[in-house]
Amino acid sequence: MGAPLVQILVRDNNVDQALKALKKKMQREGTFREMKRRNHFEKPSEKRAREEAEAVRRTRKLQRKRAQREGLVGRM
Repeated sequence: MGAPLVQILVRDNNVDQALKALKKKMQREGTFREMKRRNHFEKPSEKRAREEAEAVRRTRKLQRKRAQREGLVGRM
């Protein structure tokens, strides 16, 4: 069984607005990044390097948010 299906409601036949909402939802969930990643084979060494870089980015983002909350760093 795969991931849950994404559902977007089309109101007043406004397909453009529904499409915009769908793209935004897919962007947030990382669907586009996943599709791009699966498009080509990724060597295990490349995968490891990518995952390590993502972990570093997550950690730095968390530290940045924590520093902003504590008032150590001004907002950009």
